[in-house]
Amino acid sequence: MKPAPFDYAAPESVEETLALLAEYGADAKLLAGGQSLMPLLNMRLARPAVIIDLNRVAALDYVKAADGEVRIGALVRQRAAERSPVVAQHLPLVSDALQWVGHPQIRNRGTIGGSLAHADPSAELPAVAAALGATFVVAGSDGERTLASEDFFQGYLSTAIGATEVLTEVRFPAMAADQGWAFVEIARRHGDFALVGAAAVVHAADGRLRDVRLAFTGVGPTPVRIAEAEAALEGRALDDRVLADVARLVSDRLEPESDIQASAAYRKHVAGVLARRVLTAAVLRVRGRS
Repeated sequence: MKPAPFDYAAPESVEETLALLAEYGADAKLLAGGQSLMPLLNMRLARPAVIIDLNRVAALDYVKAADGEVRIGALVRQRAAERSPVVAQHLPLVSDALQWVGHPQIRNRGTIGGSLAHADPSAELPAVAAALGATFVVAGSDGERTLASEDFFQGYLSTAIGATEVLTEVRFPAMAADQGWAFVEIARRHGDFALVGAAAVVHAADGRLRDVRLAFTGVGPTPVRIAEAEAALEGRALDDRVLADVARLVSDRLEPESDIQASAAYRKHVAGVLARRVLTAAVLRVRGRS
């Protein structure tokens, strides 16, 4: 099947992009890597009047560390971020999680901003953004606005980006030297979307946990953090009893839906298992670095 007819525009600046969005509004679709959009077009699940190709907007392609954070332009390829020394130094969780995204051929074309703006509830990057407390810079005709992860992701394939706005940048707080991290997922085959995935970021001093952030993918319409589980770990040493308590709490609190890939009960169980794994791996990383 081939896409329905559409007009095509290739702006070279954010300003040109915003002008086109102001003209076409919801009748336009933005093309970055195309790894999600092109299948939707080919199956005619999306029928935009115009495709606005962002690939000539060079101003959206950068990775830089500044003021205690790493700023990644929306057009940065996932493979470029995965191989970036800046990302490896300051955002090792991002480097780690990107290796789970599809296959190298997908990451060669897919973009950081495209994956986050598409907001697939089974994708890796939204959960990583939630775990790290990323913020999103969205540009529109009235200027820029900055959104926290919990405000950016609004539902299944839905974000706070307006019809006449574009995601320009994602800002991640630089990870500290005493932080541990881990990402793990369960999928039917490597490269498939996760049935369940989990990301963890922790501080561990004197064997005690603090500032734990635990985020899941594949268990809700948006990335899911469980504040109760994070709070339950504060100030505690990670041992088998604590891990069992957290796994049980995670499984109890999550409310995933069943689909043709996995039942809700399976996803709840797997999320608890993955919580144990990522927390253990994250703490081991802290110990290894110290």
